[in-house]
Amino acid sequence: MTISYDDFARVDIRVGRITRAEPYPEARKPAYKLWVDFGPEIGEKRSSAQITRHYSVEELPGRLVMGVVNFPPRQIGKVMSEVLILGVPDAEGEVVLLCPDKDVPLGGRMF
Repeated sequence: MTISYDDFARVDIRVGRITRAEPYPEARKPAYKLWVDFGPEIGEKRSSAQITRHYSVEELPGRLVMGVVNFPPRQIGKVMSEVLILGVPDAEGEVVLLCPDKDVPLGGRMF
């Protein structure tokens, strides 16, 4: 299935910086609670992410990530997820975060 550029442009993917990460022991699958700053236009958003295999809670703050910021909030267990943090699976299906390889301004939109 192909889509138009207009379809793609409706998905608002922005760069953010993780400001805080906490264990999420209540989750069905191992996960962390994340707070991500998407800059002054969007602000800080909460999410949960199943990224425990490759990342520790201690190393996540300060890390740049990419996230979809225009999905409606979704209840994930006890966490109201406001943003979808993007990743791809490794060979075992574990999430590897998508992130810029250079420092860029927070809130920058992917195109």
